[in-house]
Amino acid sequence: MSAAKAGPPDARSAKIRDHLREVLSPIVAGAGYDLEELTVKSVGRRSLVRVVVDADGGIDLDAIATVSRLLSDALDEDTAPAGQFSEPFVLEVTSPGVDRPLTEPRHWRRAVGRLVKVSVDGVVLIGRIRSTSDTGVELVSDGNTRSLAWGELGPGKVQVEFNRADVEDLDNVEDLDNADSDADDLEETERAAEFDDAEHHEIEQDETEED
Repeated sequence: MSAAKAGPPDARSAKIRDHLREVLSPIVAGAGYDLEELTVKSVGRRSLVRVVVDADGGIDLDAIATVSRLLSDALDEDTAPAGQFSEPFVLEVTSPGVDRPLTEPRHWRRAVGRLVKVSVDGVVLIGRIRSTSDTGVELVSDGNTRSLAWGELGPGKVQVEFNRADVEDLDNVEDLDNADSDADDLEETERAAEFDDAEHHEIEQDETEED
């Protein structure tokens, strides 16, 4: 590929990134997915083009492979000066990680049932997403359901849960908080029982040694 026009590295990267988003977004959309993020950065003597794609219901490895082939073909065929790199490039197509901030309504929709931390009018709130609509989101926090408009919400962050219950019926999503609490109580009870057993065993052992 021909060299890019000389200029500040950051400016060249921004120009290439904007051009690639313009070229690749319709291809991703045509395949039925959303282009969530596109970055271009230098890694050694190569440029790394990283494309993050997603869809309702998530995206599997086969779909990522398909999108990767489509985008690779498009990059090979792109001859516009704005899309030319001054060094070889590597294309990486991936799905969003759990740490991806929820900044768009579709992000919140795809996280229904998950526990999130979000700033609401400057106040940090932790709750479970019950549902979303065109106007906002329903969040269950401390057993209460709150209806929040999109304009009230800062970026949301999904919380990692190790004992999260499966979401089978979103109408009963409040039960998930109780399920998490019950799981914690059960774990504490089991630990207490194990401690009692260990203590009882030590007493029996001491009595045996005395005999």
